[in-house]
Amino acid sequence: MSADLVGGVEAGGTKVVCAIGRDPDDVRAEARFATTTPAETLARVVRFFREHATPIAALGVATFGPVDLDPGSPTFGAITATPKPGWQHVDVVGPLRDALGVPIALDTDVNASALAEHRWGAARGASSAVYVTVGTGIGGGAVLDGRPLHGLGHPEMGHVRIPHDRAADPFAGTCPRHGDCWEGLASAPAIAGRWGRAPEILPDDHPAWPLEAGYLALGIANVLLTLSPRCLVLGGGVMARASLLPLVRTRVDALLGGYVRAAAIVPPALGERSGVLGALALARDLAGR
Repeated sequence: MSADLVGGVEAGGTKVVCAIGRDPDDVRAEARFATTTPAETLARVVRFFREHATPIAALGVATFGPVDLDPGSPTFGAITATPKPGWQHVDVVGPLRDALGVPIALDTDVNASALAEHRWGAARGASSAVYVTVGTGIGGGAVLDGRPLHGLGHPEMGHVRIPHDRAADPFAGTCPRHGDCWEGLASAPAIAGRWGRAPEILPDDHPAWPLEAGYLALGIANVLLTLSPRCLVLGGGVMARASLLPLVRTRVDALLGGYVRAAAIVPPALGERSGVLGALALARDLAGR
């Protein structure tokens, strides 16, 4: 195996995916395991790369957040104010860099997913793209001119505020920080909390789905009007409901009212692999520099 291979780690709130390769067509090794405590989870990541004994030029880490992406910050590489128990203020980059001795590129899982879909997937060829995932939470990442979008920090699209008609929907929301933000109203836990059943067991004709489509469309309209991407990739476990995407597209068109041309709203071409492939893309870009 050649030393120009790279490593990728997608650190999600419920599972971690590790891979060694170059691109979707050249993945030499891959493993998935549950996200447990920080010490145990990071040790399993290190063990994966050591057991394969494959030289890698760089490692890309795509993690749930919020995460400090500022290289000049004393807490660079650390997950910060996450609601995930036990993971607040955990340094992710430091232990991996010390154990593996390779340069590390870091970004959010959704920024990495956006990068992978832009480079190899549903947004390939678009000058700008946004990836939104709807699952345990709601998150969004953006790629402009081939690079993930950063500013003071990274995008936190899931916590934008959207209209909430409490007379029509008295549900208070599930976000521990903001209550009825986009994530608090439209994530999988929000659907389960509102209706008392997990979204995957609700039938297609349940009133949950028109309400969910409306909330998703409100957030997506904000993203489209703010960033004006050419392509918006909409993934995550909730979007496995086949009837939901057409409803969302219809609602988005109605909200935009013909004022601007809407981006293509499409499912991910890379499926559940967007995050770890995005981590490989981050590592490839770092190695190339």
